[in-house]
Amino acid sequence: MKSLELLVERIILSSRWILVVFYLGLAAALAIYAVSFGYKFLKVVAGVFQYEEADMILAILGLIDAALVASLIVMVMISGYENFVSRFDEADDEVSFLGKLDSGSLKIKVASSIVAISSIHLLQVFLNATQYENAKLMWLTMMHLAFVVSALLLGFLERIIMSKAKSKDA
Repeated sequence: MKSLELLVERIILSSRWILVVFYLGLAAALAIYAVSFGYKFLKVVAGVFQYEEADMILAILGLIDAALVASLIVMVMISGYENFVSRFDEADDEVSFLGKLDSGSLKIKVASSIVAISSIHLLQVFLNATQYENAKLMWLTMMHLAFVVSALLLGFLERIIMSKAKSKDA
């Protein structure tokens, strides 16, 4: 019976390597998104002398939004791999910029990124407010506020968890 238990544990532990398929898929999606970003950038460059100031701001906000989404993908790939699949070699200076992201801090960083992306999208909408109905503006604002409240609550909960962990250590 013990050998069956060890086999099940080994299978379950080894199954984490299946996640690599998802992270490689995200890397491929990031490459495709980079091509899309390049196309958007070339459109901005081509229209630099034709855009009004508001249109140029909207175009640049679109580029910033794309950069935030790409950063979110990288953050999820790297921290997910390190937290759930395998640790990066700590002696390797190439990944020293990562710091240590546990699942709690990853959630907060992802939530913060979503709030930033939502903020930029909402700003783009507000700069074109005449093209939207008031009801849609209201719903977009409420969704953004829901993201903000969620991020704040995640941060608050993480702080509570960290303070309880510190008090147990003391």
